Amino acid sequence: MALQTVKCGVIGVGRMGTHHARVFSGLDGAELVGVVDSSEERRNDVVESWGGQGCATVEELVDLGVEAVTIATPTKYHLEVAKPLLEQGIACLIEKPLAPTAEEAAGLSDAAHANNTLLQVGHVVRYDPVMQAIASIERLNPRFIDMVRISPMTFRSTDVGVVLDMMIHDLDLLTMLLGQEPLDIHANAVSVLGEAEDMCNARLEFPSGSDGQSCTANVTSSRLALKTERKLRIMSEDAYISADFVKRSVTIIQKKANEAQLLDLRTRLASGEDLSSIDYVDLVEVEEVHVGDADALTLQAEDFLDALRTGRNPDIDAEAGSMAIRTAERIMRQAVDAGAKMV
Repeated sequence: MALQTVKCGVIGVGRMGTHHARVFSGLDGAELVGVVDSSEERRNDVVESWGGQGCATVEELVDLGVEAVTIATPTKYHLEVAKPLLEQGIACLIEKPLAPTAEEAAGLSDAAHANNTLLQVGHVVRYDPVMQAIASIERLNPRFIDMVRISPMTFRSTDVGVVLDMMIHDLDLLTMLLGQEPLDIHANAVSVLGEAEDMCNARLEFPSGSDGQSCTANVTSSRLALKTERKLRIMSEDAYISADFVKRSVTIIQKKANEAQLLDLRTRLASGEDLSSIDYVDLVEVEEVHVGDADALTLQAEDFLDALRTGRNPDIDAEAGSMAIRTAERIMRQAVDAGAKMV
């Protein structure tokens, strides 16, 4: 059955906005009707490559009959741009972070609810095939999570610090994995190139989940590293999972699969045997989890338009986006309390 065609637009066609325009232009059931940008050159380049019309204002895009938009402007303009659209019933996919503050995020959430309009937050890492592979693993029950997201400075998203620019991805993944906000946070940060923080480390203590076990997360982000690294490690009573988003790999060591080896090691250690010559890695059964090759931005756009067509609530709704921002604000406050100089 043919999909209902949705008239789509993109507001802000910098690097990310251009990718959103590309995705909409090639997506079944989507028609890219126009893009908005303050730069005539940028919007004309996108129109030449991906179609639609170039618009100098959001009002021009609305006049084209747009039904769904991606908002990829600088974060500080999200509320100003999105609120009038939500009030007109136009579905909004807002690039992460949802807003620069929890207060503005609440304003966007209120506008979406008051007008019964779809609002989805663009935490695209949830759609990354690596994260999809992790989500498919049953009974994760994390006890400890280690997340590293570092890269050289790109000089994009410099209107916010590294917490809202990069760490926000991992704070959303914690929302996805644990479904709640942390009870306690310890953090520190360093500013190098400007007033906003460029490096940050946070330790987050989460309350007990449905399994009765608490979880600790250690999250590190830097935009001044010498290389790009995106890693996630999850430790539970039953398994250890190691994921590398750059290499697109997920490795899992399951306790059940290695029960006999672990019992043998415990017995030998208890007897006082010297095991220093044994390579532990050779003793355990390691499984490589299949990672697909789908485009995360395309999966996100498909999910956004499906939520619009069906009327269902998106997985990454305003509350999910707000949870990440509230946690980010707490991290930044804790870093300041620890002596960091941040705006």
